[in-house]
Amino acid sequence: MSAVNVTLQPRPDLDASVDHAIQAIVAGSSTASTCTTDLATGPWDFDTRPGYGPGSSMGDVIPTGAPRQGELPAEYREASEEELDVRVRAAKATLGDRVVVLGHFYQREEVVVHADYVGDSFQLANAALEHPDAEAIVFCGVHFMAETADLLSRPEQAVILPNLAAGCSMADMASIDEVEECWEQLADVLGDLDTPDADGLVPVIPVTYMNSSAAIKGFVGRHGGIVCTSSNARTVLEWAFARGRRVLFFPDQHLGRNTAKAMGVPLEQMPMWNPRRPLGGSDAATLRDSRVILWHGFCSVHRRFTVGQIDQARAEHPGVRVIVHPECPMEVVDAADESGSTDYIRKAIAAASEPTTFAIGTEINLVQRLAAQFPQHEIFCLDPVVCPCSTMYRIHPGYLAWVLEALVAGTVHNRIQVPADVADPARLALERMLAARP
Repeated sequence: MSAVNVTLQPRPDLDASVDHAIQAIVAGSSTASTCTTDLATGPWDFDTRPGYGPGSSMGDVIPTGAPRQGELPAEYREASEEELDVRVRAAKATLGDRVVVLGHFYQREEVVVHADYVGDSFQLANAALEHPDAEAIVFCGVHFMAETADLLSRPEQAVILPNLAAGCSMADMASIDEVEECWEQLADVLGDLDTPDADGLVPVIPVTYMNSSAAIKGFVGRHGGIVCTSSNARTVLEWAFARGRRVLFFPDQHLGRNTAKAMGVPLEQMPMWNPRRPLGGSDAATLRDSRVILWHGFCSVHRRFTVGQIDQARAEHPGVRVIVHPECPMEVVDAADESGSTDYIRKAIAAASEPTTFAIGTEINLVQRLAAQFPQHEIFCLDPVVCPCSTMYRIHPGYLAWVLEALVAGTVHNRIQVPADVADPARLALERMLAARP
């Protein structure tokens, strides 16, 4: 699985920039709508406040002690888009092969244009491996992604997250304390979780989505579990079922449910685990009869998509092809024509040989970029409200210019380092995923 370089050839009337669209809405020159006009301001306005910032996750509760970003110097806050573009390009030219810039599919266009590689979180972590001689890896994504890059890169390489406040609300929905408490309660119900039965199967295998902290990946590694991505979730669940009677899947309930349902697991054998309730809100009999125990977590971007939006798209665009991400709720996935990872969506559009109308259920920055990249198709986001991922949007060209110019000056800002006692078992969980084959 490799990252991709995205070369845009947009129509003159189609701007790939979500920021430009939001600015036009706020200025009154666009009739579109946005979930909050705060998106038009610089993310530094929110750096000192608790919360994920404006966007899809702004209603989610951020954990106490979540990383905060220090004040960005005024020269970067006050610089124009054009000036920041010039400064980033100049810094990258000076640094040359000493730095590699990675950009997630959901990053704003003004950041993606500077990325050496564009992809999903795992593709980008792998891209970092292709540059073992780079002194620094600047990861334009969110915190758990930078942690994964640190796990897979060489110890002397500095992995940098331009804005420390760029976390992930879904990853935060499964804390290490909550998961360990869950594990203890499951042991009370299911017995010794490390002892196989007569068939060689242990009571439960923990599976964590890539969208989780390094601490959670480390937990999984210590307990015989594995990591999955949205691309290989089925393969990973098959791996887990070959080793355990059931799976504890976290933090995203929807990816777990949609994947297991497609594999034939009945919904009644997929109880939800709410960490704020005893036994997750279930009873012992339900847990013993379970096949997949789903964590009560979700992606606020993908939870915005509804069956009603799909119905409206079909009514207004006969013949529309609806593709959604598997982090969407089950009823949305069931109503769509297809579901798949961000890379699946990109490849499906690229492979369409005839002009096609696509309604896409995933983050707006990727959708708008795809619309610009493939002007032969009509591509639009299912959600008519412009509401990007709150935390991805915390990465701004001002932060990118700041960390790159600091590297030119010999200073490393915002380095992400995973402690060794966490890193070793986390790598083991990742290695199990890499070894799993369909």
